[in-house]
Amino acid sequence: MRHITTSEIQSDIIDRRKDNPKILSGPVLTNSPNAVLSKTLLGRYNDLPLPADRILATYVWIDGSGEHLRCKDRTLNFIPKLPKGKLEMILEELNQKCSLNAAESLQRKYSIEHKPPFFSPRDLDTAFQVKCKLRERENTNSFDENLKELPIWNFDGSSTGQADGHNSDTFLVPRAIYKDPFRRGNHVLVMCDTYKYNMEPTTSNHRVRCQAAYDKCKDEEPWFGIEQEYILLDSDLRPFGWPPGGFPPPQGPYYCGVGANKVFARDLVEAHYRCCLFAGVPISGTNAEVMPSQWEFQVGPSLGVSAGDDLWVARYILHRLAEEYGVIVSFDPKPVQDWNGSGAHTNFSTKKMREENGIIEIEKAIDKLSKVHMKHIKVYDPRGGKDNERRLTGLHETASINDFSAGVANRGSSIRIPRTVAEEKKGYLEDRRPASNCDPYAVTDALMRTCILDE
Repeated sequence: MRHITTSEIQSDIIDRRKDNPKILSGPVLTNSPNAVLSKTLLGRYNDLPLPADRILATYVWIDGSGEHLRCKDRTLNFIPKLPKGKLEMILEELNQKCSLNAAESLQRKYSIEHKPPFFSPRDLDTAFQVKCKLRERENTNSFDENLKELPIWNFDGSSTGQADGHNSDTFLVPRAIYKDPFRRGNHVLVMCDTYKYNMEPTTSNHRVRCQAAYDKCKDEEPWFGIEQEYILLDSDLRPFGWPPGGFPPPQGPYYCGVGANKVFARDLVEAHYRCCLFAGVPISGTNAEVMPSQWEFQVGPSLGVSAGDDLWVARYILHRLAEEYGVIVSFDPKPVQDWNGSGAHTNFSTKKMREENGIIEIEKAIDKLSKVHMKHIKVYDPRGGKDNERRLTGLHETASINDFSAGVANRGSSIRIPRTVAEEKKGYLEDRRPASNCDPYAVTDALMRTCILDE
């Protein structure tokens, strides 16, 4: 196949825009059935007012593949409580510190009776709305407290590779709540893990083990930031925006690129960014990657097991948005030979690493990781390392899958110490080995057990 020149790509985009005026930014907003329906017919019904005591909850879970997501909806007759935001917690703490000791009892009584948002029962339509407002006052920081009212649900595990047909009921247990950026209002996304008929974890449920590890090392405050790379495909399963029957010009201008001949589907990426922030996912950035139509978003810092919750929900939101745009999201670690693959580089630190001279703890952690290299490789993709064999070749900014290495600012090593960390002698390390389709629960579990628990 020959390389297609930049000018040919530009002219192709211009021709497609002339033929289809619905294209708004590059070729992403095509005249696909999904895109048209979401903006016309379905838009009318999404605006329908719902009864105040009917909340839609989307239960999301990982299926038997260990890398794909499933979801189903149910109606709740109450508003699930969401964990308090950091800003709200800071303001409440400041308010408590500033209250006068002499008026402490009066202040407490006043705050109970008139805590914002201010409302009077006569201003609300139903007793249900009054109950919802009262429950907002009882909001808690604890995920366990927030989740206990959400019902355990079930699904047909034989259709998801998680149970046999003769005993297929598989249970969904809510673990984290997020705002629903698609339905908005009080509707929620619920990240769940899965259990067999006897309430034993399914094979693909790595969250249980991750939670157990985190419970043992909470005092170390393990932080994670995961850099999720992915590629967009068109309906023919070719990289989105690539010329039919050929390749774009060689990699170089695409990383963090700007321009219609360098990046594709920026509007989808922007929508994902905003939806994640609305939902409560701590997404910290995004950028175009080395291969055209390849992108990356970063989630974190997240504490312990919540890093896995946050990344899986971010992936779910991305898939849902891609449905509306008529494109496909692929987390395959090596979708195209001779181009950069996709990873899920995982930044990791403990409280001691972030303190003065934390570089000593970072070096200790790297030494521990060097001794269990292949053990980690086996859990860094859902096929025991087979997917990473295609990606970790020692080329295209990767280390060889068979060799462990570490270096400062070296993107060709297994573990990278960022330049600023080496200079400040504290911070974090970056594990560049996890594949883009890894289970973040398995990755964070392995890092905690090796670097903190010495297992």
